Amino acid sequence: MAVMALLNQYLVINAVNLSDHMKGATLTVEAAQLDPTAMGDGWVRAAGGLKSGQLQTEWLDDVAASSVDATLWPLLGTVVTFEVRLDAGAVGAGNPKYTGSVFIGSHMIGGGIGELPMKNPTYPTSGAVTRATS
Repeated sequence: MAVMALLNQYLVINAVNLSDHMKGATLTVEAAQLDPTAMGDGWVRAAGGLKSGQLQTEWLDDVAASSVDATLWPLLGTVVTFEVRLDAGAVGAGNPKYTGSVFIGSHMIGGGIGELPMKNPTYPTSGAVTRATS
């Protein structure tokens, strides 16, 4: 596997490509750890439970029509689709895509004096997250 620097990450939210305003996105998925340990086992056992995830995002904010703020604001309180890839190039074995749905449960605007306005919400996944290489 080649080591790479993230230079052209890809993120689509609700069929809108916002990659050109993105500073980064991190998709985290996990399975709950259940404890089926019983008397006499001698060691703690583990079993996988429900899976969950979250999509952490960071955008340079833009309130122009069809940009970040105008895209995300109407989605507040809804579940929408996403696709994230390490690179905007073609999907393949070296550049898989991860897709699913996220709940847009927060919205933000603003920042500090002398800073770029940013949005950095984290959205919980809703339902399955899939990985594909084609």
